[in-house]
Amino acid sequence: MKSTSHCRCLPQLALALWMVLFVLLAAPQARASMYDTQLPPELSSAPDLCAYAPCSEVMPAAKRFSVRKGMPAYVEAYADENGKQRIVGYVFLSTDVVDIPAYSGKPVITLIGMDPRGIITGVRILKHSEPILLAGIPESALTKFISQYIGKSAAAKLEIGHGQNEDGVVGLDAISGATVTAIAENQVIAQSAYEIGKQVGIFKPTAKPRAHFTALREQLDWAALQKEGSVQHLVVQAADIGSGDRGDNVQPYMDLYFGYLNVPTIGVSLLGEHGYQRLMQDLKQDEHALFIIASGQVSFKGSGFVRGGIYDRIQVRQDAGSFTFRDTDYQNLYHLQPADVPAFKESGIFIIRSAHFNPAWPWQLSFLANKVDEQTRAKTFAHFDQEYWLPARYLEGGRPKVQRPQAAWKKAWAAKQLEIILFVLVLVASAALYSQRDKLARASNRKHKPWISIPRYGLWIVSVGFIGLYLKAQPSITQVMTWFHSLIHQWKWELFLSDPFIFIFWWFMIATVFIWGRGLFCGWLCPFGSLQHLAFKLAQVIGLKRFQRLLPKTLHDKLKWIKYGVFFALLGVSFYSMELAETLAEVEPFKTTFLVGIWNRSWPFVAFVGVIFGIAFLSERPYCKYICPLGAGLALPTKFRLFGLKRKQECQTCHACAAGCGSHAIDAQGKIDQKECLLCLDCMVMYYDDHACPPLVKERKTREKDGLPLTAIDAKGYFIPIENVRRNLAEKAKAVKREAA
Repeated sequence: MKSTSHCRCLPQLALALWMVLFVLLAAPQARASMYDTQLPPELSSAPDLCAYAPCSEVMPAAKRFSVRKGMPAYVEAYADENGKQRIVGYVFLSTDVVDIPAYSGKPVITLIGMDPRGIITGVRILKHSEPILLAGIPESALTKFISQYIGKSAAAKLEIGHGQNEDGVVGLDAISGATVTAIAENQVIAQSAYEIGKQVGIFKPTAKPRAHFTALREQLDWAALQKEGSVQHLVVQAADIGSGDRGDNVQPYMDLYFGYLNVPTIGVSLLGEHGYQRLMQDLKQDEHALFIIASGQVSFKGSGFVRGGIYDRIQVRQDAGSFTFRDTDYQNLYHLQPADVPAFKESGIFIIRSAHFNPAWPWQLSFLANKVDEQTRAKTFAHFDQEYWLPARYLEGGRPKVQRPQAAWKKAWAAKQLEIILFVLVLVASAALYSQRDKLARASNRKHKPWISIPRYGLWIVSVGFIGLYLKAQPSITQVMTWFHSLIHQWKWELFLSDPFIFIFWWFMIATVFIWGRGLFCGWLCPFGSLQHLAFKLAQVIGLKRFQRLLPKTLHDKLKWIKYGVFFALLGVSFYSMELAETLAEVEPFKTTFLVGIWNRSWPFVAFVGVIFGIAFLSERPYCKYICPLGAGLALPTKFRLFGLKRKQECQTCHACAAGCGSHAIDAQGKIDQKECLLCLDCMVMYYDDHACPPLVKERKTREKDGLPLTAIDAKGYFIPIENVRRNLAEKAKAVKREAA
């Protein structure tokens, strides 16, 4: 039984908590400079890259740099030697080469230097959008991570982690607490350096055998061509480029179909026999024809075509090579043969004139557009790609074997298979255990055996040690904000799959919230909540129990609304500025406690956690009850749960459970506020206990006084009436007599 008398020290501790929080949010060291950096728009488009990027930092030997060259773009670095200039390396921006999203769904913009031997000379991160790095991983950790690449060959197999047996693999240390970000950044650096190395001739790409087409010459309709992949579809919505405020969200920004025409079946099906023959007569060796039809808000031909004969909105990419089109590469396309071709506004045939393009290998058609950042409203150049790979039946020998780089989220899942299995087993065991709560509560009533408390202590320890400290799988309000923004702007499964434990945990939380309420996660499995409760129990062991108090119920009923205010404030701010919202999300101490560690944080963060646990020693789970925005977000759908805790009619006037409820979730009428309930099940143990539940105690004493036998307690929490017991015994006796006769 817990007392609700007021402890004089609690208001002072609460005030200290909010003072520390204010200092924390105001502290300049709470912000990561690489996250807040506003890069100039010229960085991605200006010819003089080094006027806007610190090229000398990644290429210290250089005295001068050229303008952007090549496709993808790079700059040459020069040094003076005996009065002559000599190329000492190459500098390039990662986003000019690859577009690999990290944990945030956005790329880490990285400047890289490489010498003429293919050795990386320097790496500098210009900007990232990673909330986990904003959470407090210091810049020294990022600097230490990227410094591992200096002196490494871009041709080496650079992999996160050590101990691989494969020849040529160079193992690299990850960033503690940000493994997914490290995997993505490793791909960015390795692939960018290798692609530029191939372009400038440092690395020799493997020669690709010339494509040979089979003799198939069928007549297919549009649906059949699209089904087999001979025709591909690329759609860019207005929201994808940040132009949803134009009011035209019904029509796509660009709706485009394309395909490769040199293959006989595809060419004849689309152009007819005569049109295909005429096209092939015009093409020379190593020339390849593509068709494009499109509709949408803009033209795929682009404004540059009018000015200088360049189609600046479309290009073809294959490996490190990019192929653009001029007016001489264009032919009119007035009609397509199939009757089921979708309606289109414009069309054309484009010719790739290069021996470096091989149609047997996969390639991408890219639509290029200016993308408006939803927060800063700054424009950046973006490309939207759709892969094309000829069906195997059109290629002699089928499709060639292609080694594709594994996505970061797939690597994360593959590397943690054992941990994922153990984590799932913990979650399944927790749900199975709670599903038997009635049986456990009734068993705990018998001779006061702790059938519930022992498993709960075990889960708290597992939650803190395994889930929190080892797996770093503490859910956060930042994931809720990301989820809302993904629904509104663009849903990316890769973003949520990149951390397998958080992904699995959230599906578990969603399912259990709608079945039993938020209490199974918040009360049993939340690492930070479990740590608070263990601190509360530890204080009892060391003799502080006499100081432990709950706030008065009237004060609690006012303070409990704070967490809902914090939740909606963070969500609202995120629509104004996600960066600001993620900074304010430091109201969650989870990152300091589990993801980063107090030894890696500045003093305001450590003090904030210290004050929370100072209060937690004296009052049960103060952060969960009054501040936690994640708990508030989970409490809202709890209203729609399927199953709640049981109540008797006598609970309306009895206050025994309410007096002992550490969550203050039971009101004066005996009603349980399921949004606030953390499912500790103490009230359920009392519900079946004829030595603790006042209605049952009264009934038990009456029966003992009258010499009546005590009978079992039924599922509704009442003694089985003696009349029913006697009736059942009489019926059994009659049945025995009938059997004997």
